[in-house]
Amino acid sequence: MREALRLARRGAGATSPNPMVGAVVVAGDEVVGTGYHPRLGDPHAEVFALREAGSRARGATLYVTLEPCVHWGRTPPCTEAIISAGIRRVVAAMPDPDHRMGGRGLRRLAEAGVETRVGVAEREATVLNEAYVKHRTTGLPFVTAKWAMTLDGRIATRSGESQWISGEASRALAHELRAASDAILVGIGTVLRDDPVLTARTPAAVRNPRRIVLDSTLRISLGARVFARDGTPVVVATTDRGRPNTRRALEAMGVEVVSAAGADGRVDLVALLRELARRGVLSLLVEGGGTVLGAFADAGLIDKVVAFVAPTLVGGPAPGPVGGHGVEALAQARRLVRTGVRLVGEDVVIEGYVAPASPAGETQKGA
Repeated sequence: MREALRLARRGAGATSPNPMVGAVVVAGDEVVGTGYHPRLGDPHAEVFALREAGSRARGATLYVTLEPCVHWGRTPPCTEAIISAGIRRVVAAMPDPDHRMGGRGLRRLAEAGVETRVGVAEREATVLNEAYVKHRTTGLPFVTAKWAMTLDGRIATRSGESQWISGEASRALAHELRAASDAILVGIGTVLRDDPVLTARTPAAVRNPRRIVLDSTLRISLGARVFARDGTPVVVATTDRGRPNTRRALEAMGVEVVSAAGADGRVDLVALLRELARRGVLSLLVEGGGTVLGAFADAGLIDKVVAFVAPTLVGGPAPGPVGGHGVEALAQARRLVRTGVRLVGEDVVIEGYVAPASPAGETQKGA
């Protein structure tokens, strides 16, 4: 199963909205077939593994990181391929949370006389497809908040200069995070200040993530570099206060303008996330700035944090990474769990998952 998980990771950034899946066929004590789901629309991992195993799949055991599918989609059901190949036993890391499944894949195999077992390395498999699991169970994307800051907690100088706080190695890792995400989100302040392109500049990128800009009143320039005509969908999230002429001009450029007005005149983040999820966004990378990150934090919508800390001191009245209302007492502070710390170049990278908090007093509005 560890080998199947390793294989599954090779599909990172290419399979969405499908999950990453790996499969290994074992006959006796010999691996006779391996496979993974390489990209959306291609055969699933089980099919590749069975093809490689050929006739040796008969009577063998199939290890797979996710319950085999039983429904028709872009490809035929994997359960039928497994049964036809004569597999004797299937070991799945986790059940498929898709509403079309509900254990139907494993039941279909059992009805055909295939021995099944589920739950081997389930935690590792769940983490591997954490975005897929959240999307299928909540209807929302998995949100990762990413920022780079100085040792004293600043994301820019007092004049607004922010390029570059982190080092070259950290910036390369940040582009890998983009490449593995379905979409990347920033606020209009970042666009007006930095005019970013928001592309994934890494050899690992099989496509650029969808670009999302929060802009309540449509202040964005039609010449902003985020509108680079590279075929990548761009979404501008706004409210009813947006300038109608600008909206029409954006739509004429092929930009997707989404209205998600909150009661306070800002973008309703939950409504926006549900709309993005409907459009196939499973994983969302939020890069800020501080106003946007604060809004996501106040709304309790951040699942994971990746913070790059540079060995630099700025001082003074410079901005921090997370604004918003914040909390009044330390007991209300959101803690990270399952944390990891590593050195990337000269920077320290801290990663962790945001522990659940009481919903009392939380808002759900954006920038």
